[in-house]
Amino acid sequence: TRKLLTVEASCGSCNFGMKGKGCSLAVRVEGKSYFVDGTTIDDHGDPHESDGFCEAIRKAEVQGKIVADRFRVSYFKLLPVKKAEPAGQ
Repeated sequence: TRKLLTVEASCGSCNFGMKGKGCSLAVRVEGKSYFVDGTTIDDHGDPHESDGFCEAIRKAEVQGKIVADRFRVSYFKLLPVKKAEPAGQ
């Protein structure tokens, strides 16, 4: 089995500075960004919501492999947003 990686996931165009046609899901693995095959930006909620991929960089657990400079996922689980602790607590 492939090992589970925790990566940053977001819109490659909006947040990772990648060249692409419109908004597309991307992951950052060891500092390098890859567009994703196997799931899409719209499979994980509205990308333009406050915690959506076009507005935020999220954490995700993924399994997959890099093929032709793209990340082909066999497993993709978006992790919940951690709520910020109130200041002074």
